[in-house]
Amino acid sequence: MRLVEVMIPAGKRETVLRVLDDEGIDYALTEEVSGREYTAVVSFPLPVSAVEPVLEQLREAGIERDAYTVVIDAETVISQKFDRLVERYEETEEGNGDRIAREELVARAEDLAPERSTFMIMTAVSAIVATAGLLLDSPAVVVGSMVIAPLIGPAMATSVGSVLDEKDLFVRGVRLQVIGGVLAVVAAAIFASLLKFSGTIPLTAGEVFAIGEVRERLAPDVLSLAVALGAGVAGALSLSSGVSAALVGVMIAAALVPPTAVVGIGLAWGEPSTVIGAAVLVLVNFLSVNLAALAVLSYQGYRPFHWFRQDEATESTGRRIAVLGVILLLLSGFLGGITFVTLQSSQFEDETSTAVEDIAAENNVELLSMSVVYGDFPIRQPQRVTLTIGYPPSTTPPSLEGTFEQEINRLYEPPFGLRSDHHIEVDIRYIAAE
Repeated sequence: MRLVEVMIPAGKRETVLRVLDDEGIDYALTEEVSGREYTAVVSFPLPVSAVEPVLEQLREAGIERDAYTVVIDAETVISQKFDRLVERYEETEEGNGDRIAREELVARAEDLAPERSTFMIMTAVSAIVATAGLLLDSPAVVVGSMVIAPLIGPAMATSVGSVLDEKDLFVRGVRLQVIGGVLAVVAAAIFASLLKFSGTIPLTAGEVFAIGEVRERLAPDVLSLAVALGAGVAGALSLSSGVSAALVGVMIAAALVPPTAVVGIGLAWGEPSTVIGAAVLVLVNFLSVNLAALAVLSYQGYRPFHWFRQDEATESTGRRIAVLGVILLLLSGFLGGITFVTLQSSQFEDETSTAVEDIAAENNVELLSMSVVYGDFPIRQPQRVTLTIGYPPSTTPPSLEGTFEQEINRLYEPPFGLRSDHHIEVDIRYIAAE
């Protein structure tokens, strides 16, 4: 429920009070004695679903948008009139359901989009913390970076500015998103470079990209799209319903912060081609969050305050949704290709492991471990298979290099119609084992 306070301009008192009386709204009227153009202040409680339609009626009665109007979150209202008002707006189509008024939506979006200096500092800090967590292979630290990332605000400001035709809010949201994405990558790259050249992280590029938290973001799949779309939907719903957006902000940051940090790490180690997948994931997630939020707010019926701008805003929002949808469709094809290659690589490793174990058993030896080195992203063809074979200490290890290499190359099927003469090298390490 909300407590609304409205300053009544000179000559509008009777009209405003008539609107409130006709709506059956309890109100308190206080005389305004400051000598300005206002004559009184009227305060009245409203259910959330009634705020927008009542303010719309007051606007038609002469209360302009730039007049002094305050909407306050109220804890409790004890009034039979208020109870009837709640029932009326819940049971009829007059109310707005669970969504808050446009005035509240704009105010919440503006609050979520901080000033540029604060936003830049918090974004840089979150990217640095995420980089540290990735290199430490610490999920807890990575989650901590998501908590402090202020990325929900710009995305929601962009969507609200679009559906309500608030150009300043829209431009501010777009600008902050671009600045945030670039700044996060730059901050992560600089921090990772300092760690690398200072010797704090004395690892090669291959060793860094083998870290679990880093590796899982190098080859994103189509499920990443679902995560980002879900984050956008949740963000828009939390914003429009008036509930806290803090936890949803963590979800949105989870889709954006770690992959930007991985891109920065790839730049620091001089392997930009390796992190193309993470860069695509960042772009997909940014676009998905915006698309989902735009679609939800538009579906909920939010329109500009002035009727003559509604058609233009609806058309503009529709175009933006269409453009974002087409771009995401193209990028989804890319993610689908990555998913296919990843599944094929997993199948190849399973089949290879089974075949090697069968050959090893026939020769009285045992497969202890197997690792596969893949080529550059995105095709990731296997380049080298390293096998660790255990043999009885009292015997001489059999020479199986040729046998293993022939069988492994026979099992491999190149994706996307690539050349079938691709050769996989096989290295064998023999260890005497009981």
